[in-house]
Amino acid sequence: HVVAILERLGIPYQVGGSLASSAHGMYRASADVDLVIDPTPAQLEALQTELRPDFYVGAPAVAEALARRGTFNAIHEATSFKVDFFLKGPGAFDAEEMRRSVRQPMGDEPARAVLIKSAEDTVLRKLDWYRRGGEVSERQWSDVVSVLAVMRGQLDDAYLDRWAPELGVADLLARARHEAETL
Repeated sequence: HVVAILERLGIPYQVGGSLASSAHGMYRASADVDLVIDPTPAQLEALQTELRPDFYVGAPAVAEALARRGTFNAIHEATSFKVDFFLKGPGAFDAEEMRRSVRQPMGDEPARAVLIKSAEDTVLRKLDWYRRGGEVSERQWSDVVSVLAVMRGQLDDAYLDRWAPELGVADLLARARHEAETL
């Protein structure tokens, strides 16, 4: 439903987080969905309007997210399911990550294909989150290792090796690759 709104409004997006790692690696349940979006201010206003009949969306949080290129969420009123919206960052990796999104069927409707982070970008972003979180999140780490294990031989290793040092996660990538080899 939310992806249909984003596409109708012409807002660039990609599915990330545990849904992306589950699509490329081993499935794990999640209580929310993470979407990276790159809206104009007018598109962001239209998104709020489109979401409001079914979702609680805090206008101050949206305004702050736009000002800081940060995050806000929408909570589905009937189910309490949460959608976390991350506004695309300004860096070169952020742009490349969006450009490399892949369209993949998702959910119960086979005809519904959504844009999802590539396997490589899922690995890199989760390593970045793992590092920023003090390297304590077992979920982030196991997501990375599962994608590396399941996608073994299919990943663009040159791409991973190009961006990992720039993101400051080359050491973590080497460790995760080693761990994935044992699975």
